Formats: sequence, C-alpha cells, structure tokens
Amino acid sequence: MIQTDAIIVGAGPVGLFAVFELGLLGLRTHVIDVLDKPGGQCAEFYPEKPIYDIPGLPACTGQELTDNLMRQIRPFEPVFHFGTCAQRLEELPGSRWRLTTDDGLVFEAPAIVVAAGGGSFTPKKPPIPGIERFEGHGVDYAVRRIEALRGQRVVISGGGDSALDWTIALRDVASRVTLVHRRTEFRAAPDSVRRMMALAEQGQIDFLLGEVNSVQADGSELCGIGVRTEGGLVDLPCDRFLPFFGLTMKMGPVGEFGLALQGGRIVVDTEKFESSRRGVFAIGDINHYPGKLKLILSGFHEAALMAQQAFRYARPEERLLFQYTTTSTRLKEKLETT
Repeated sequence: MIQTDAIIVGAGPVGLFAVFELGLLGLRTHVIDVLDKPGGQCAEFYPEKPIYDIPGLPACTGQELTDNLMRQIRPFEPVFHFGTCAQRLEELPGSRWRLTTDDGLVFEAPAIVVAAGGGSFTPKKPPIPGIERFEGHGVDYAVRRIEALRGQRVVISGGGDSALDWTIALRDVASRVTLVHRRTEFRAAPDSVRRMMALAEQGQIDFLLGEVNSVQADGSELCGIGVRTEGGLVDLPCDRFLPFFGLTMKMGPVGEFGLALQGGRIVVDTEKFESSRRGVFAIGDINHYPGKLKLILSGFHEAALMAQQAFRYARPEERLLFQYTTTSTRLKEKLETT
C-alpha cells in the first residue's frame, strides 16, 4: 500500500506541471502512466516536432518540453510508476481514495488527479495487406528519431497536419520525400499546404495523387509501396513508409471511475477543475467545461487551480498560504537546489 498526498494519472506535460504546482504547496505526488517514459503524447508521437505555443518558448520540441518539465519538478522528488494503467478507483472513509493499477499496485490519497490527455492513443492503421510485417522496421506511425530517416527514401501518406509537417521537415533529411494523398484537399493548416505545394513545384519533394494499396518486400525488408492512381497502379521504391491517418482515442478504465462524462471527457468545474466526485480532479485534454481549449497552456492553468483545492483536502488542518516563487525565500531555496 502506497500512501501519498496526490496521485496523478498521466505523465504528459500537464501531469508533470501538476507535480510542480502541488509540490509548491508541499504535497507529495506519485505519478502513474501506461507508457514507459514521461511526456505522454508529446514524447510518444512528436518528440522532435516543434511546438510554438508554449509561453516564453518561441519553439521547442515535444521531447525538449518534457525534459524541461522533468528538470523543473526535480526538487519535489515525485515517484513515477511507468508501464502501468489505473484500473480501479474506490472511495474510502475519511475523504480518501484507493486507486489500483493493472499490475497490482495500490495507492491511497485524498486527491486523485486525472491528467491522461485524450486517453490511450493508438494510430489508425491503413487497411493494407501485410503491412504489420514491417511495423517498426520500414513502417512507422510516428517519427521518434529524425536521424533514423537521414538518407532514406521516405513515402508519407495522409492529408492532415502530421503528414504535411513531416513532409516539409524531412525534405533536407531524407534522400527523397514523396507525399501520397487521395485528393488535392487537405485537413492540414493552409500555410502547410501552401508550403508543401511550393516545394513540390520546386522539385524538392514529390506529391502523388492516389491511395496506397500494397507494400512490397525484398526478402524481409520493405522496398516499396504500390499506389492506385487515376492512371493506374504506380510502384514507388522506398526505404520507409509513414502512414499518418490520425489517432484513435480510448478512455480506458478511467471511463469506469463513476465520473460524470460528456462526449468522452470528464466534466469539471472551472474553479477547481474537480469532477463530479469530491477529491477527483481532471486537467488537460481529458476534461470538459464550457469554452474548453485543448492546449497545453490551458492545462497548465488548470493544474494551478486544481492544486489549491487538492491542498485543502490533503492538509485540512493547515492554512493555505499563497506564495510567489519570486518572493518566497522558502520556495526559492527549494527550487534553486537544481
């Protein structure tokens, strides 16, 4: 049995910043995540893709943001439990909660903070016969290391932001980049579409109208793909195939915690970001309230307000003293240890 002040479900950017806000108030935290490392979707799906809307950081990658947050929370010594999933939540006497994971870990705390993003994300896989043979060695649904694609012939399929962004980003890394999409209309940002079309006109990338319908092998290695076009079948030699068809979200066991939901999200108030059950909070993309914006910076704001109420549950006999990190000697000493 692990006793603590707050249990955070999810180690993405918002969950990590919740450690910081709770730590400022002197609360101890344990963090659980189904992934094997911190960072959530940022680290899993776009570790090397720039993020431009984090205040004070003109640009940073998903991995850089994760690394900075991990350094920021180091003084508070959070305990991480990776590769485990929150399975069951039980209410206990005395305004406490018991949370059990799928591998048998048992936690008790007065505050539960669900920061699980959109839930468990899995890539949407194209219905191409035999594609699973090459997953992880020729076929990838996310770019985790740009350098692994240097000098490679890369084919990207899809019409959303990920497909367009990586087509543009890889043009100077891969030996050749080809984007395949079944129509000239895209779901991506208009500026990305214009940039991609300009690169195609300049001959820096290739753009092919069509739909990938087969993978081709040289022994056990991927060597090309087949594309159905209006003019017939086209064979495209390639070393790496990146299908970007979006992600499927599954809320998982959190959806069985007895919390009020709307549209697959946890309903919260905007004062404390508390759910329909006292002491259970939801911050980040997993929650819903009027005017909700699915932005990391919004989740940071939610974490700050959540921590104020979590303190009241964890330390009911203590007075909550709001302090600024710029003026509090105690906080400055704690934070300057890193």
